[in-house]
Amino acid sequence: MSRQRPPAVWFTEEQPRKPRLSRERIARAAVALLDAEGVTGFSMRRLAARLDAGVMSAYEYVRGKEDVLDLAMDQVFAEIELDDTGITPWRRVLTRQLHQSRLVMKRHSWLPSLMAVRPLLGPHFLARSELFYATLARAGLRGPELLAAVGTLTYYVQGYTAAEITWRGSVRDSAEETELRRQAQGYLDQRAELYPTLTRHAQLADDDFDGQFQQGLDLILDGIQARLGHEAQDR
Repeated sequence: MSRQRPPAVWFTEEQPRKPRLSRERIARAAVALLDAEGVTGFSMRRLAARLDAGVMSAYEYVRGKEDVLDLAMDQVFAEIELDDTGITPWRRVLTRQLHQSRLVMKRHSWLPSLMAVRPLLGPHFLARSELFYATLARAGLRGPELLAAVGTLTYYVQGYTAAEITWRGSVRDSAEETELRRQAQGYLDQRAELYPTLTRHAQLADDDFDGQFQQGLDLILDGIQARLGHEAQDR
């Protein structure tokens, strides 16, 4: 009995093949997963499901979860624009970059906690750090003072935004927030003799996170400006 010959290649449809993974694809999928599930809900298995790939496929490109988290962080840092011409006044450059950093952290609420524990050495982060350092150096800061300014500004936006994210995550209803703030202010008002300065200045009813952020940033930048001298304003 003769063996049946397999059909010619032209008589069969080509099966679609999944494109190979890349670090960029892995990073984009990781960002989407982190946005949806947070760091605690992240796993390589869930990442593989989003990539429609086997779990082991990702390990051809990364060594493990920590590598993926680093890639995801650097992916979102790319959302901060690099648009300095080298002649824009230093305060305007830093203010724009820090406001954008805050927006990125609010958009990706998992970012502040990872920034505190992971090495920030990706190309997108380093390019933005270079701009930050170069802007302060152009203004006139050097050595330890430059490092102190970078640290103060960085930790301000990181800490402020992390606290804002935590508050917004725990109090989602605006009416509930208003009532909580009213109760807290009332509690202080009843104890004005014990805490006169707090009662007068705390302004617990103020829920303008944007305005408070800008005021705090202005205070820090004013301090840097004073250290540099007024001649550095237009650098």
